Amino acid sequence: MRLVLVFGLVGQQLRFFSLGFIPPLILALVDGHRDTFTHFSIALTSTFVVGAISSYRFPKSLVFHRAEALAVVAFTWLILGIFAAIPYVLADLSLADALFESFSGLTATGATVLTDFSRYNRAFFLWRAMTQWFGGLGVIALFVVILPRLGIAGRQMFFAEASGAAGEAISPQARQGARKLWLLYTVLTLVLAIVLMICSMTPFEAFAHALTTMSAGGFSPHSQSIAGYANPAAEWVLIVFMLLAGSSFTLQWKVFTGRSPGFLTDGEFLFYSSIALVVTLVAAARLAGDLPAFADLRVAAFQVVSLMTSTGYASVDYNLWDDSLRVLLVVVMLVGGCAGSAAAGPKAVRLLLVIKHIAREMTQVLHPRAVRPLRYGGRIVPPEIMRAVFTLVFLYLFGYFALGVVLVASGVEWITGFSAALSCLANIGPGFGVAGPMGSYASFSDWNKLLLAAAMWIGRLEVVTVLALLHPHVWRNLHLGWRQRTGGN
Repeated sequence: MRLVLVFGLVGQQLRFFSLGFIPPLILALVDGHRDTFTHFSIALTSTFVVGAISSYRFPKSLVFHRAEALAVVAFTWLILGIFAAIPYVLADLSLADALFESFSGLTATGATVLTDFSRYNRAFFLWRAMTQWFGGLGVIALFVVILPRLGIAGRQMFFAEASGAAGEAISPQARQGARKLWLLYTVLTLVLAIVLMICSMTPFEAFAHALTTMSAGGFSPHSQSIAGYANPAAEWVLIVFMLLAGSSFTLQWKVFTGRSPGFLTDGEFLFYSSIALVVTLVAAARLAGDLPAFADLRVAAFQVVSLMTSTGYASVDYNLWDDSLRVLLVVVMLVGGCAGSAAAGPKAVRLLLVIKHIAREMTQVLHPRAVRPLRYGGRIVPPEIMRAVFTLVFLYLFGYFALGVVLVASGVEWITGFSAALSCLANIGPGFGVAGPMGSYASFSDWNKLLLAAAMWIGRLEVVTVLALLHPHVWRNLHLGWRQRTGGN
């Protein structure tokens, strides 16, 4: 693996990422916050300079090997997360808090260490929302659109980051496919902002929530999340758009352009929406204690959809619900959204494939001579795909448990520790206990915050990417030169 090429490409992306500091910089200037204007000016300058130095004389249209493509994806998320923390450090957050908030934003997790929101201005909250919007659909997909000079390398970066389900559905031309997804993503964000303004939110609040809803991120400029607005109409609107954020953007593009007959013809969306509906009805009935009223359905649907799509908003403090209700929320957290969406976590399609595989094995026990290939979407699922699915599901479950054990062993209360592990590795955001929807992660130790920030990064990369880069074969073939290689890394 050629490190010069890896960090050269990361440097190019860092240079373009520096332009993202301009909107909050302008807002700080408009609002008369000179200190904040200086903070974002420093962040913009330092990010651009480091990116320019790293990418100096970077050659065009290089072919990257598989390990190099994975390394660019992993290090892009890591390094952008570090530089995105600069405004937070300058705003007097500790280094651990700044990195936690930054990685929570860029990975669209939505966990926060902030306790007193009144200390920060609109430019600060705009930057939090923007980091989630950049990370929601994937920063690599964005850079493939704006860096056409990457050529073949750009296509490799895009498919190294994209899930298999999304990659099969989009055009083989990476820029064309990424452009379609980002166009849809942007249009939906603007539509949501307009609708939220109609629902009586201020333009800034509407825009901030639109950015963090379509990214399935969940950062709100209000300390009480959506509960702080007491706006039922806005809650219904957000439920619909959170469902869209957790749905495949490729499927949405096909539906909205007339290339697909509808959402319910897609097996994964049907599975995903059915679970959301069933759990919502059960939760609403439990909340009401009898037949649920319309308000009970709204409250239940909001929390279920928010956590299932890894958005992390809250319209009530579900931390106060009884255990029978909270365990339902844990179930939907483990399901996640659809492949090719802004949602993180294991993804509904993987759970669906696991269920199909188990059902086939049960039939095989009764009829050992029967030949029943596993099918999905009218096609046979190869054994190597199922092996990858089981591996990823196992790694997520093992990661939740191992991280939870470490947190509890370090002194975190056990419900808080295990829910924080699930929330951060699955990029959901709030958990239970002090890390609940109306709380924060401020009470965690600095080491635990850094550990959870790393978990957000690993979870957003779907675990396997990071583990693959730790393989001995990668380390044995590390070198700094520009020489081309015919195989391997």
